[in-house]
Amino acid sequence: MAGSAPFHLLPLFIRQTRSSSLKHHVLQRPLSLSLHRKTHHHRRPFTTTPLSHQLEQHHQTITPAPPIHLSSSPLPIAGDSKNARLVPASPSYFTTKPATTDDLLHLQSLLRKCQTLPTLPPAQAPRAVWKKLIDYRLSIGEEVPAAKYRRVLKLCARLNLIVPALKPASVTKAINFHKRAIDPLANKRRVDVVDEWGRGLGRGRRKSSRAQVWLVEGEGEVRVNGRGIEDVFSRVVDREAAIWPLLVLGRVGRYNVWAKVRGGGTTGWAEGMAMAVGRALMVHEPGLKAALRRAGVIRRDPRRVERKKPGHVKARKMPTWVKR
Repeated sequence: MAGSAPFHLLPLFIRQTRSSSLKHHVLQRPLSLSLHRKTHHHRRPFTTTPLSHQLEQHHQTITPAPPIHLSSSPLPIAGDSKNARLVPASPSYFTTKPATTDDLLHLQSLLRKCQTLPTLPPAQAPRAVWKKLIDYRLSIGEEVPAAKYRRVLKLCARLNLIVPALKPASVTKAINFHKRAIDPLANKRRVDVVDEWGRGLGRGRRKSSRAQVWLVEGEGEVRVNGRGIEDVFSRVVDREAAIWPLLVLGRVGRYNVWAKVRGGGTTGWAEGMAMAVGRALMVHEPGLKAALRRAGVIRRDPRRVERKKPGHVKARKMPTWVKR
């Protein structure tokens, strides 16, 4: 057959004959053999199960779960039962913080319903102390971010501006949930008064020193821990600092001072005693509060000595560097 073909077309004829015979040979082979050879080179997955157990699992018949018939379901299904599906009760079920998101969505829905109600100015609105972030996290049971909690408090503050007589019960319930259980604004400070012996009591602190002062009308005598002020404070600066409120307001000769101090040194005693004298003076003359505040004897000085650090000479001072 190759001899009947021209000499210059012989290579092309041989190639066509080989390709046609190869196609015929491949088509005549059984399909299972070709599949077997195709999958023979695939890597067998690693397993620790014995071969006998693998054969048992391979021959074991797998039975699917029984189908669910929604037509016979006891739950009410509206519309076509073929397209029915289970829907979570919460719209934020698949979010990272579902309880917090539900709370935020609930407050937003309340604000949309009540945004047309009349409101009060912020100064006249009912005073409310909201929960701290850690308390809100414990009540919700989630690690609420601080930024999201600020959004919650902003909505609560807006709902709190609604006129109390027109405020719905749902809004009141939502506001009460975010309030603190104990209202610190309800605690009233105890008002100190002059006792039956005509004494006004004041307390003061400075650094680690504490002072108690009883102020009574008299000739200007000052006693500290049962001793005279000259015996306790050797420096004139400390003596003036101890009765500084009386010196500023010109009432040195009108009141007697009995003080009891403890802790710290003479500087702490003198400045703590000045704070106590100023508060005791307010008991006798409440109108002097503004003047005493300007004198700086009402508020405690929070400064303390900074502690020494390891490797330092003092709190900040470092030892001298030496090359050798």
